[in-house]
Amino acid sequence: MASFAQFGNDLYTGKRQIDFVGKRKVWYIASVVLLVVAAVGVFGKGLNFSLEFRGGSEVRVPGVTSMANYDTRAKDVVREVTGSDSSVIVTQIGDNEVRVQTERLGDGSPAATASTRAALAEEFGVAERNVTSTFIGPSWGETVTRQAIKALIWFLALLSVVLALYFRTWKMALAALVALLHDVFLTVGIYALTGFEVSPATMIGFLTILGYSIYDTVVVFDKVRENVHEAQATGQRNFDQAANYAINQTLVRSINTSIVALLPIAVVVAFGFTLIGPGTLLDLAIVLFIGIAVGTFSSIFIATPLLTDLRRGEPAMRELAKRARTYQLSQRAAMAEADTPRATPGESASGVVEPERAAAAAAARATRTKKRDVHPMARVDRDR
Repeated sequence: MASFAQFGNDLYTGKRQIDFVGKRKVWYIASVVLLVVAAVGVFGKGLNFSLEFRGGSEVRVPGVTSMANYDTRAKDVVREVTGSDSSVIVTQIGDNEVRVQTERLGDGSPAATASTRAALAEEFGVAERNVTSTFIGPSWGETVTRQAIKALIWFLALLSVVLALYFRTWKMALAALVALLHDVFLTVGIYALTGFEVSPATMIGFLTILGYSIYDTVVVFDKVRENVHEAQATGQRNFDQAANYAINQTLVRSINTSIVALLPIAVVVAFGFTLIGPGTLLDLAIVLFIGIAVGTFSSIFIATPLLTDLRRGEPAMRELAKRARTYQLSQRAAMAEADTPRATPGESASGVVEPERAAAAAAARATRTKKRDVHPMARVDRDR
């Protein structure tokens, strides 16, 4: 833990730096590959929508004492009552509950549902009154989907305005939105590839991770803005270096925040798969776990590097780059003259010079200036 704390301190002070911006093409290629894989899952395999979106019937049998071959037994019962089990999905919830989902129980009549309930109760040895059944029409899922899409559009529109006003540039808002859409699509792709069920709780989780992803990105962007203002005042580093320094300064914070958020969610996911079984809690935990992990990746490797690409060509940023280059060349010459210690690995990435090297360079400049104050051939009035 001490070494990790030291690592974080080194990143914040600039003693050690990771060149995130300089290697942005690597991150872009990695993201494109991931998005292509996600697209294959979404458009090829498709999403596994829950009963609430597909529409159909659900029967729950609680208090089962023997779960041996529960899925085969339940399908046999449904086949015997309805004549088909081709669309039946049987899952175990917790230790003693069986859930049977199907698009249609027989002819869909109340009598067919009652017969299925009675047969399942007899098969699993429970009272028929304890067996519950639910029917959901497909229009409910369509309504939820439509409202979720509307909420997403409004969220993105309002977020664009807020970010543009807060950061006083639409380019930061655009970079944040690209990272956000990257997170959503990648999360949806993971759901498609793994076959995790998409339920109303999953939709809530999707909207929740949008807030987390933006929060993490805004924290980094706020530090970028602070560093750029300082760079413009001093002329000591260019925009890319100021942005890269901001990522390094917030890196440990982002990692710690993500770990703290992911640990309890991981516990819920583990208990959901092993003990609790399918349900709202597990659906919500899975999407939050995937979304937070993906959001952390995008705020570090996508949002800020993309921002540098968007702003590097601005006249003010080009002028800053010229000033920074002039200053850094002078700094290097002074440090070479003073025979300072070797440069740190991140000096060129973030433009941060260790205090010892900076002090030596300042001393070298002062000495050189004093020598130039009086030329050897100059004469004062009293010598004339």
